[in-house]
This record gives sequence, structure tokens and C-alpha cells, in this order.
Amino acid sequence: MPADLGRWFADWQNWAVPAAIFGVTLLLGMVARSWLFRWAGAWSKRTGTTIDDILIESLRQPFLVWILILALHMASQASVLPPRYTVLLGKTLLVLWTVSFTLVLARMASAVVRHYGAAGRQGFQVTSLTDNIARIAVMVLGALLVLNALGVSITPMLTALGVGGLAVALALQDTLSNFFAGFYIMMAGQIRVGDYIKLDSGEEGYVADISWRSLTIRTLPNNWVLVPNAKVAQANVTNFSLPEKRMSLLIPIGVSYDCDPDHIERILLDEAAAATPNLPGLLADPPPAVRFIPGFGESSLNFTLILQVAEFVDQYLVQHEMRKRILRRFRRENITIPYPIRTVHVVPAEGPRP
Repeated sequence: MPADLGRWFADWQNWAVPAAIFGVTLLLGMVARSWLFRWAGAWSKRTGTTIDDILIESLRQPFLVWILILALHMASQASVLPPRYTVLLGKTLLVLWTVSFTLVLARMASAVVRHYGAAGRQGFQVTSLTDNIARIAVMVLGALLVLNALGVSITPMLTALGVGGLAVALALQDTLSNFFAGFYIMMAGQIRVGDYIKLDSGEEGYVADISWRSLTIRTLPNNWVLVPNAKVAQANVTNFSLPEKRMSLLIPIGVSYDCDPDHIERILLDEAAAATPNLPGLLADPPPAVRFIPGFGESSLNFTLILQVAEFVDQYLVQHEMRKRILRRFRRENITIPYPIRTVHVVPAEGPRP
């Protein structure tokens, strides 16, 4: 311990008053904190939003640190410490407060982003990319404030970053390509978290997340497929959730040429109408329809039953149940589903055989 600091601690009168001020400030701060958060909690219950609850919870724990920093600052101002220690302690407390406040703002920014994304705002979606951008922006601002508090000029640093930025961009070309592609995908709004998509390379499933590097697809077997953002931006993507999740389901059905087409149409519509109230995912509006398409087959009359399902994955259960219902109805009414038939005409050869 330096000699001047040792002499200061040796005389109890030097630190008795600062210690008392520290204790009183800490006590008053705790009382003020208790009253303030009790009042803020009661006020937030009267509001119709949850954003104030997010802000209160984000400030509850850091407020203790700020009270401690304030108590140390008040005690140092009342002390007779040597000037260099007073200045050093002041700068340290300022840096600690700036770092703490930056972390709180970063947490609040992330919470606000997720809150507005969860609220389903039009054109706004929450992904790892948006969350990280909000956090990094606040962190960078906080770092600049810390450097300014320490008396470090940031102008030369910005100049150096500008000169070295080209080299960094070339070294991280693929990474930056994926980052900006992910930002474009997120802002375009044509692929959203929760959408069911299919890429031209064959991958399909629900979009689970869009990060700075890749788009995460959760497949129906409940596995993750990570596709680089740049490849997604260049791919042909079918989004089964846009412009709406509801989609048409086409079920082909073939019957014997002996059947009456009008009767087959009535049967299919009856079975679809009977299944609608009891089959999850099958929609009644718009109503089911039957079309004599593709029409005349090689061995059957081919119809198409057109149904509406709530979303892409509902088609599997609907097809399963509807085919069973139709098959049972056809058997009850002796309607034949023909096997492929080929008619072979044998023409005798003319003239003598060789």
C-alpha cells in the first residue's frame, strides 16, 4: 500500500465521516428504491401495455448497483483522500456506472424487440439477428461512452477501423454475405419465423430462426436443417404460409367407366360435408368442390376432390381420413375402383411365314 494512502487509513477520523456518509446514502437509496418500485408496480398494473413491466423488471436488480456506486461517490467526495486517488475512484465509478447502464439498455432493447415481435406487428419479426443487432448497437454506444469517460479519443480509432475495414471485409466475405442476406430476408418479410417453406434444393419445414449466418428449418421429423442465408436469398423458395396459411388440397379419385359421374360427384361432396365438422384442419369455407378432371383415363373416370385445409401440415390427416371415408362409401354402393387395363389386339400376319 502506498505510504500516503497508509497514513490516510491510519487516522480513523479520515475515513469515519466518509463511512458514515456511505452508510446513510446506501440506507436512503434502499428505502427510495423500495418506494419507487412499489409505486411503479402499482402504476404499471393500471396501464394497458406490458412494456412498462419489462422496463421495471430490467431496472430492479441494476438499481442496487447504482445505489452502491452513488454511495461510494458521495463518500469519496466527503473524504480527504489524496487527489489522485479521488480522481481515479471517480473515473472507476463512472466506468462501472456506464458499463452497468449499457448492459441494462442492451437487455431492455432485446426485451422490447421481442415484445413487439411477439405482438405480431406488421412487417416486424423477432429473430436471433434482430436481437443481436439491438444488443450490439447498444454495446457499441456504451463502449464509446466508456472510452470518452477515460479520456480516450475515438477519432483515430475510427480512422484505423476505416482503413482496416477493407481487409476485414475481404477476409470475412462469406460471413458478411450471409449477414446481409439474413438482414434482407428478415426485412423483406417474405420468409418469416413460423412459416412453412420449401427450397428448390429439397429442404422443407418450419422456419425456426434467422441468425446472422444461417436460416434454421425445423423439418417434420423434428430435426434442424441449417441453410446459409446467402443460399436462401438466391434459391427458389415456396412459402406455404403466404399470402395466407389456408391452402387447397387436391385428392385425385378414379372410378370405373360404368359409374354415373353425377352420382360420384354427389358421393364425394356428401363425404366431404360429413367430415368437415369432425376432422381437425378441414375448413368449411370455401366449401368442398368436385371437378371431372383430369377426366377420361386409360382405365378409369378420374375426378379431383378439392378441399381447403387450415395449413400445410393439416393435409396429411385430412387425406388419410377422407380416403378411408370415400373407400368405405364406394364399397357400400358397389362402386368399383378399376385396375389398369390393357386391351391387346392380335392381328395375324399376312403372307407365308419365312
